[in-house]
Amino acid sequence: MPSRSDDAVASALEHAATVLVGDIRDLAVSNPVVLIDGRSGAGKTTLARMLVGRWPVQGRVQSIALDSIYPGWDGLDAGAERALDGILRPHGRGLLGSWRRWDWKSEADAESHAVDPALSLLVEGSGILTPATAKIADVTVWVESAEQGRKARALARDGDTYRPHWDRWAAQEDEHVRRDDPRALATRVVTVP
Repeated sequence: MPSRSDDAVASALEHAATVLVGDIRDLAVSNPVVLIDGRSGAGKTTLARMLVGRWPVQGRVQSIALDSIYPGWDGLDAGAERALDGILRPHGRGLLGSWRRWDWKSEADAESHAVDPALSLLVEGSGILTPATAKIADVTVWVESAEQGRKARALARDGDTYRPHWDRWAAQEDEHVRRDDPRALATRVVTVP
C-alpha cells in the first residue's frame, strides 16, 4: 500500500505530465525536443515515462536517459556534452545523430544507437539543461524536490549500488546548478515532495 508521501509524489508527477502534454501539443511541431533535468531521485525518469505514454504528437518519441550515457560516476558534465554533441545538435540540424551506451559494469562505451531527426526527442537526466541545450529544446523542465525525499527514492531504487556514490554525484549536481542555473532555463518547473 502506498504511503501518503508516495501519493503526493505520484499526484505531482501526474499533474506535471498533464501540463507538459499540453505544452508539447501547443508547439504544433512534428518533432519537438523536450529536456527534463533535476537532481537524482527527483522524479525525472518517472515523468519521462509518463510523457512517452501520453505523447501528443503523431509518430513515436525517442526517449533517452542520460543514465545510459554518463561515462561513469564522475561523468555528469561529460554525459551532458555527449548528448549535446551527438544527439541534440544533429537533431536540431535535421541530421542523424547517435549516442553510445555506457556499460556501467565494464566501465566502457558499448553499442551505438541512432537518433532520427524526423522523430520527436525526449532527453532526461541530471545535467541536461544548460544554456547550450536550452537553445535547442522546445520544452525544458526542471524537477525540483527536497534532498530527503530524493535521496530516499534514489537509494530505494538503486540501493547499495548508488549509496557509496551519492555524495560524489551530488557534488557534480551542485556544480551544474551553480554554473548553469537550470531552473532559470526551464519553461516549466515541476515541484515534487
